[in-house]
Amino acid sequence: MNVSVIGSGISGLAAACYLAKQGHTVSVFEKNSTAGGRARQFREEGFVFDMGPSWYWMPDIIASFFQDFGHEVSDYYELQRLDPSYTIIFDDMELPVPADMTELENLFESIEPGSKQKLRQFMQNAAVKYEMGLKKYATFPSLSVMEYVQPDIFKALMRLDLLSNMDTHVNKYFKNPYLQKLMKFPVLFLGAMPDKIPAMYSLMNYADASLGTWYPKGGMYNIIEAQYKLAKELGVSFYFDHDINELHVEERHVKGLKVNNKIIHSDFVIASGDYHYMEQLLPAHLRNYNEAYWSKRQMAPTCLIFYLGINKKLPLTHHTLFFDSDFNAHARSLYDKEEWPKEPMFYVCAPSVTDPSVAPEGHENLFVLIPLASGLEEGIEEIASFYFENVIRRMETRLQTDIMSHICYQKKYSIKDFKDDYHAFKGNAYGLANTLGQTAFGKPSLKNRKVDNMLYCGQLSVPGPGVPPALLSGKIVADQVARYLSKTSSPKI
Repeated sequence: MNVSVIGSGISGLAAACYLAKQGHTVSVFEKNSTAGGRARQFREEGFVFDMGPSWYWMPDIIASFFQDFGHEVSDYYELQRLDPSYTIIFDDMELPVPADMTELENLFESIEPGSKQKLRQFMQNAAVKYEMGLKKYATFPSLSVMEYVQPDIFKALMRLDLLSNMDTHVNKYFKNPYLQKLMKFPVLFLGAMPDKIPAMYSLMNYADASLGTWYPKGGMYNIIEAQYKLAKELGVSFYFDHDINELHVEERHVKGLKVNNKIIHSDFVIASGDYHYMEQLLPAHLRNYNEAYWSKRQMAPTCLIFYLGINKKLPLTHHTLFFDSDFNAHARSLYDKEEWPKEPMFYVCAPSVTDPSVAPEGHENLFVLIPLASGLEEGIEEIASFYFENVIRRMETRLQTDIMSHICYQKKYSIKDFKDDYHAFKGNAYGLANTLGQTAFGKPSLKNRKVDNMLYCGQLSVPGPGVPPALLSGKIVADQVARYLSKTSSPKI
């Protein structure tokens, strides 16, 4: 069968690999000039910048993808575990988070006596959620409630803490405000205040502390290059600079993809681009959801990013979170009021601290990210300058060194760029908020209910945003294609 995959992000590449392994003729159509989608990379003046994902978490999920094809991650790139995993800078405290669990327990104990044992209990609970939530339920396509009708389902739901929230869950274990913020940090980009995020997502704390924070030498784009190489070996064809304009549909079947007024035949379509935009390629009556539906979706944050080259070394760790402003005020501007934060929190990735190959000798490569509410548009150019000066000033104060006069390369990436490059709905960077109502069945369906031979994957569908979920998403849709073919090829009775 001739399968077309729209988009070469992580989920699209994963789907292409699994479909090719099934024996299909697979073609990937990518709007941009290189593979990767939001995980692209660019090079300028000796610097190598990963444009999107910068956290390598859940290495077991990533490894399992390559193992499905008889490979190991080490066949493609070298991994290094970061220590400290990351550093959080509070207003009056700097907290490097050690990779070693014993050291982490001792750190907790030094801040809040008695919290060492509490951390062990918390992680034991989170480990159960990780095994059940990510390795089991996150692999379900969520097309029928019957998927979840299993003998142990009610016991499982209780253990997943779906009816509790992260705020209550964390505060039950820890009383110190710094430890509370540390434990709530992994859900910061999930799209809601911690009191709206199911406690199930403490599985991310387990991924963080127990499974570790890693770095693929050469950059996160190594994941994309590995997927691309694997796909090519499996016979997948790629067509870059091909922005799909329309899908040609007859009698509930996509017959082809329209590019520059030319129809390219296809037997099956996997839409791995932005879900909302992929729907716009169809006539209105064949879309799963109308604009009223999308207007009611709660979005996770988007972001303003600065890619910086610094002509000197800086006293940074690989990952640094600047929580030196009002945490709750910024969070409310993201999730409640959807307004510009006055004193934003921000995140700095300095991969050159770990990997000298991503910057010229003696230089630093910085990725500076400010979370913003999706949908903000007015005044982005003016406010970007204000934010840039704000974060550089705060970095200079905390690091006690001059930075502004040492910037030798600078590029901004804003909400408009997310829209232009990825057709991102409301300029989103992290998809839908992972609230209880937008989990599993609450996410846009991976199946088009009005077009038989079309499926969706990626961050706006199941299981959600992030590198490991995107890999799972590609595998889920490939399995659904196999199920579809088994039904359509069955003899009629």
